[in-house]
Amino acid sequence: MTALLAVPNVSEGRDGDAIAAIAAAFDQELLDVHSDPDHNRSVFTLAGEPGELAPAVLAGARAALALIDLRNHEGLHPRVGALDVAPIVYLDERQRGAACAEALLLGDLLGHELGLPVYLYGELAEGRTRAELRRGGPEALANRAPDFGPGRLHPTAGATLVAARPPLIAFNIELAPTATEADAKRVAADIREGGTDGLPGLRAIGLWLERRRLAQVSTNVEDFRQTPLAEVVAAVARHAPISRTELVGVAPREAFDDFPEDIEVVNLKVI
Repeated sequence: MTALLAVPNVSEGRDGDAIAAIAAAFDQELLDVHSDPDHNRSVFTLAGEPGELAPAVLAGARAALALIDLRNHEGLHPRVGALDVAPIVYLDERQRGAACAEALLLGDLLGHELGLPVYLYGELAEGRTRAELRRGGPEALANRAPDFGPGRLHPTAGATLVAARPPLIAFNIELAPTATEADAKRVAADIREGGTDGLPGLRAIGLWLERRRLAQVSTNVEDFRQTPLAEVVAAVARHAPISRTELVGVAPREAFDDFPEDIEVVNLKVI
C-alpha cells in the first residue's frame, strides 16, 4: 500500500482542457480525478511516498494558478483559493508523522515558490477547521495571518488550506426528482453533527444543482469508522427519498461495509 495520498482541490470543474492540463502537471500517480460543473471544482487524488507529494502538488498548483482566476469564478462549493485545499492523507497511523512533515513542506513550497498565503487546519493548527477558515470567504481570510507565504491574498488565486489528516470521505446524496433545494437544506441541517438527527463528525450542506436539475445533500464524513456511509444514507432516507449517491475521489473499502445494495454509487473507487 502506498504510504501517503494528496488530495488537492482546485476551483475549476467546467473547462475540460484546463482540468486535463492541471492533472498532467501533477506528474505523479493519479488515482482519481473528479470534476463537478455545478460545484465548479475538481478533486485530484495523488499517491506517492514521503518527499514526492509536496513537489508534485506544487507543480499542479503552478498550473492551476496559470489557468484559474478566482475573480471570475462562480460555483456552489465554498472556496478561498484557486488551489482551495491540499491535504496530505495518511492511511496508516504509523505514517502520521510523515504526513505532517509532508504537509508542512507543501505549505512552505506554496508560500515561497508561488506567493500563496497558506493556512493550516486540523491537527497542525490545534484543531482549527476548514469551515472556520472559509467563513466569510477570501475577504475575511485576508484579515488572518497565514502560516506560510505572504500576508496578503494572491490577486487571482486567493489562498490555500493545507492539513495532514486521515481519510475524509466526500460523499454526495442525490434526492428524488421531486425534491427541492429547501428539502436538501432541511435534510442537511437535520443530519449534520449537532442536528436533530445528527451524526458525529458529519458535515452537510443542501444544494440545488441547476445543470442537472436536482437537489443534493453534499457531505464530508470525517471519520468513517465512527460514522459509516451506510448510516449517512439511512439518516438521509429517514427524511427524504434518495435517487442515488456519488463518491468524490477515493475511499477506504471498509467505508462501504453494510452499504445498501439497492442504492447506486457513482464513481465508486476504493483503496
